[in-house]
Amino acid sequence: MKFNVSSTKLFAQLQVVSRVIAAKNSLQILECVLFDLEGDVLTLTASDSETTIRTSITVENAQGVGKVAVAGKMLLETLKEFPEQPLTFQIDEQNFSLNITSSNGTYSFVGANGLEYPEMPVEDGDNTFTMPSNVLLEAINKTIFCTADDELRPVMNGVFFDLSEEKITMVATDAHRLVRYSNESVKGAQAVSFILPKKPAQLLRQVLQKEAEDVVVTFGQKNAKFVFGTTMIVCRQIEGRFPNYNAVIPQNNTNRVVVDRQTIINACKRVAVFANTGTSLLKLALTENLIKISAQDIDFSTSAEETIVCDYAGMPMSIGFKAPFLIEILANITSQDVVLQLADPARAGLILPSENEEGQDLLVLLMPMLLND
Repeated sequence: MKFNVSSTKLFAQLQVVSRVIAAKNSLQILECVLFDLEGDVLTLTASDSETTIRTSITVENAQGVGKVAVAGKMLLETLKEFPEQPLTFQIDEQNFSLNITSSNGTYSFVGANGLEYPEMPVEDGDNTFTMPSNVLLEAINKTIFCTADDELRPVMNGVFFDLSEEKITMVATDAHRLVRYSNESVKGAQAVSFILPKKPAQLLRQVLQKEAEDVVVTFGQKNAKFVFGTTMIVCRQIEGRFPNYNAVIPQNNTNRVVVDRQTIINACKRVAVFANTGTSLLKLALTENLIKISAQDIDFSTSAEETIVCDYAGMPMSIGFKAPFLIEILANITSQDVVLQLADPARAGLILPSENEEGQDLLVLLMPMLLND
């Protein structure tokens, strides 16, 4: 088996598939990338047994057909150092050794029988919809930061896709925060849903940054498949019932604050330095058109407070939030101003952009922390 290929083009495709390879694998062969040559098309596959990614590249002067599994990390490290040039790959179909010949040298690898590489899971359903790649990328960016790492409640360890005839809604929560993003440009033939685990969601976020084509999503009871361009990602869904997210979003939040997003982020970051390291508590005291942000660490006798201008005409009130959560939420909203909708210090606060783009809606819920004073 033999072929010629561009070093930079192969390296780019290897970067795509190698992201799924886990640091520790149950099968040694999963540390490899599967090469499958058929005609002038070389298909590359990598997997961690739960998520599999496959892509392809056109090669030249191809001879023979076959499959060989090659150590992914070593191959990637080797190709990274090559400038753009044609490389010749020659694979022995008897012992699966691989030789790469460049303009300056030869590099030898010990491969494995590609027939022993696990097969890509087959999708088990016919629920299909199409999303523009930029819409899927934006939706993942706006939700993935709220996913949990909870062994007892695995349904919270992913992004919930809730498709209806009117829109798609994507939700993530870690029980302290909840984000809900919807987009009316994506619609389904019927109401269906599934939970995408965090790892394939992160993989999609990385790969879609350079993708312009639409993404075709197909899912059933166990697996979900994403196809775009020459790339396919198949992953196992998270089984279980996602929480009723609409039921936990508080209504009638009469206290409404509008504030410049960057101003409140910067103030929170400065004041949070002085917060107790165990609680990271930030206190927001609201009065007419002002927010006083304060924090203290009694153990070390440190404290800080800042007052910033806002648009607020409600009753004076104080509410506490965990600083890293509040800062991360504000950082994931892109509008110039943000809106805080509050009911009372004991109920969850809602944080929204002051303006949503047409057909889109973003809402983030943050649970408060108990104030001692």
